[in-house]
Amino acid sequence: MRVSARKTALVGAAALALALSACGGDDDGGDDGAASGDGGGSVTVRGCNPENPLVPVNTNETCGGDVLDQLFSKLVRYDPETAEPSNEIAESIESEDNVTWTITLNDGWTFHDGTPITAQSFVDAWNYGAYGPNGNLNSYFFEPIVGYTEVAGQVDDAGAYIEGSATAETMSGLQVVDDLTFTATLVSPQSSFPLRLGYTAYAPMPEAFFADPEAFGEAPIGSGPFQFESWEPNVEIRLSAYEDYPGERQPSIDEVTFRIYENFDAAYNDLQADQLDIMQELPTSALAGDTYQNDLGDRWNDRAVGVYQSMTFAPEAVDPSLANPTLRQAISMAIDRDTIVEQIFSGTREPATGWVSPVVAGYEAGACGEYCEFNPDRAQELLDEAGGYTGTLTLSYNADADHQGWVDAVCNSISQTLGIECVGQGVVDFATFRSQINAREMTGIFRTGWQMDYPSAENFLVPLYSTGASSNDGDYSNPEFDAAVQEAATLQDEEAQAKYNEAEAMLAADMPAVPLWHNRVVAGWSTNVENVQITPFGTIDMLGVTTTS
Repeated sequence: MRVSARKTALVGAAALALALSACGGDDDGGDDGAASGDGGGSVTVRGCNPENPLVPVNTNETCGGDVLDQLFSKLVRYDPETAEPSNEIAESIESEDNVTWTITLNDGWTFHDGTPITAQSFVDAWNYGAYGPNGNLNSYFFEPIVGYTEVAGQVDDAGAYIEGSATAETMSGLQVVDDLTFTATLVSPQSSFPLRLGYTAYAPMPEAFFADPEAFGEAPIGSGPFQFESWEPNVEIRLSAYEDYPGERQPSIDEVTFRIYENFDAAYNDLQADQLDIMQELPTSALAGDTYQNDLGDRWNDRAVGVYQSMTFAPEAVDPSLANPTLRQAISMAIDRDTIVEQIFSGTREPATGWVSPVVAGYEAGACGEYCEFNPDRAQELLDEAGGYTGTLTLSYNADADHQGWVDAVCNSISQTLGIECVGQGVVDFATFRSQINAREMTGIFRTGWQMDYPSAENFLVPLYSTGASSNDGDYSNPEFDAAVQEAATLQDEEAQAKYNEAEAMLAADMPAVPLWHNRVVAGWSTNVENVQITPFGTIDMLGVTTTS
């Protein structure tokens, strides 16, 4: 790729990610995809139920996102070891002023149905994603582009699009120059804009999508190294290698199947029996006492990733009983993170002292201040100051993953410290859980996690806490926070990082979500596969995986 404005910003993030990585077991996955076996074969991966049909601009959760990452190529691809970006479909992404970006595509890329990927493929996809009546979850990612406001329209207090409020169907900031070139004009200078373009929401879409989006979501036509084969809900999603994929790294396997489990321990049992090939995260039962090391031998990998766990307070409009920031701070201070990390996760998490991950440039320890420190006396003082809390506090989670243990531990810590009855409330599966959150039906507190879309402090703040942002599940709104992150986007390097730090500190005062811990991923695999590498995003580098037979 040509050197662009984003290059400098990523060096720090990549270096830090490397410094924090600690690999154990068979760590030979960083060989740029070189297969140790003869290539080919099928691989099964532990999967879960996507919340929505498989449409990139309407998927903001990992169950669907992990699949879409294999199906769709974007303008930019992130290095599986360092997260450093390089151009993929893009030949160049250039700007003289960080406002108008000229994006030129490499020639010869096609969708899996054989139709060419053109500048129009991106412009149409981005306009569709931003258009308010379409109700896409990732619409917010197009806000920096001129004309977004007119296309997106307005939403009501519940976040639903107000009929008739969109006054345009296309963003005036997007212009097709020729088949392989388009421009994106932003509402303000944003040096980090190209860095975002490897995220799923910015994927190109074929003409077949616009003809029938609903059917497309059940059988997507992508542009990535793997193509869609079948999807049996609650059972599996099956992909096969796309033989005409023009990327620099090619799949070494013929097929990958995301096998859907509702129980982490059942998946782990299958892993040990070689009935499942890869789990990108092992259950807490396997982490206890480092049991997995005895179970799997050298078939595991441990690394720090840009993933963090939090719990979010329901929007005030849904549950006003938790609206007082002082009450929220009391609850946060009542959680003994250090003990929970040791007892539940055997030390494979890092207690969070803020909302931004340690693996990205600009991370500042202690952003949450005293409110992320376990202090029973101070927590009780804050609870009294807030006027107490009546009733039973619920902490909801999706029951098809390994959350009950830590949820119960967090509730016990809150109850013992504050005398508030707190109970974990399991929801049957991830898709149902997310649907209730997005429909603003969830009360009390609910678990939230974040897997970075791109390696930037901005990505841990803006999509989650800016007013109206796509993953702002608690409907947090603070004009000063919004102004700070908007200004940060116009700055570069240390100046930008300082402004993001300033914005992050505002969250401590309002406490819209409680930071719990940053993840280290402990992945495991069967004897059927080799070269398994977990990326800084916590995902599997499927282009590096090989089979042993």
